[in-house]
Formats: sequence, C-alpha cells, structure tokens
Amino acid sequence: MPELTLTIPSRFRHAGFSLIELLITVAIVAVLASVALPMTELVVQRGKEQDLHAALRQIREAIDAYKQAVDAGRITKSADESGYPKSLQVLVDGIEDTKDPHRPRIYFLRRLPRDPMARDSTVQPAETWGKRSYASSASDPQEGSDVFDVYSLSPGIGLNGIPYRDW
Repeated sequence: MPELTLTIPSRFRHAGFSLIELLITVAIVAVLASVALPMTELVVQRGKEQDLHAALRQIREAIDAYKQAVDAGRITKSADESGYPKSLQVLVDGIEDTKDPHRPRIYFLRRLPRDPMARDSTVQPAETWGKRSYASSASDPQEGSDVFDVYSLSPGIGLNGIPYRDW
C-alpha cells in the first residue's frame, strides 16, 4: 500500500504577520486613538454644558413660576419682600396655596438639580449654585434675602467662549 503524504503548497506555508506588518498596524491604531481621545473629551464637555443649560433653565423657570404665584395671590408676602423665594429649597419643599381653602402645597421643582460643573460631589445641590438676590446688580451678583437668579460657580469657560458664570 502506498504512503499518503500531504504536501502543503508553498503559498500557505508562511501565513502570518511579519514584524513590520504588525508594527505598521500598531502605529495606525495609535494614530487613530490619539485623534479620538480629544474628540471624546469634547463630547463629554459638550454633554456637561447641555446639562448646565437644562439645569439653569429648570431652576429659572421654577423661580419665575414662584413669582407668578405670588403675584396671583396664591402665596402671601409682606410689603417689604420682593416676591421671590427665600431659598432654592422652598421650590422643592413647596409652599401653602393661600387661595385654596384646603391649603394644598404648591411645588415648583421635584428636586433641585446640581451644577454639572461643580467638582465636589459631597456638597448639597443648593450649595453648588451661586445665588443673586433681587437687590443686587447683574454685573456683581450677591446673595441676599431672596433668590432672584442662579449662576454657575465654575471658573471654567464654555465651548462658546463665554464663562459658565455668565450663562
């Protein structure tokens, strides 16, 4: 009986990567990764900025709704008060509706959002925001007996070139 021998054609004998091919592949992957890394940082920053816009809009709308409720007589205020909430927590805790005989609470926020640019995660959400009272100027916001507006305490500058504090 004749012996069977397998012969492998020469074109299949050296089926693998050479060292140079492997080095070129690694170099291409490194270049692609170095281009992608700054793009991911930009995407993360843009996401935080969108969260900041949304949080500012949400709080400002709640402050405006509180003022409208005061103006409509649903919330009592004394003559020396501006009609704006005394703190941001009032927007979450709610306040008694004086027009309704059952005195239900009026809520303006479900929860107070954090400033997404705040670095310290142990700080309470209300403390991550700068607060401007009705009596202070827009160019030099100061806290006071009420909350007329909020702003970010972050020293950073947005992708649009405007400091977060001025948003």
